Amino acid sequence: MLISLTRIVTVGLTLAIAACATAPAVDLTPPPRKAYDAKTQLESGRRM
Repeated sequence: MLISLTRIVTVGLTLAIAACATAPAVDLTPPPRKAYDAKTQLESGRRM
């Protein structure tokens, strides 16, 4: 009984570690800047 309980715990721990190891990487790059529209360019004086 103790051997089967140990195996169950070992398999559960192995599956938990495997699940954490295969998590997708987080993309930390910022989104691209929004282009100025005509009204914003006229109001701010900025040109692209």
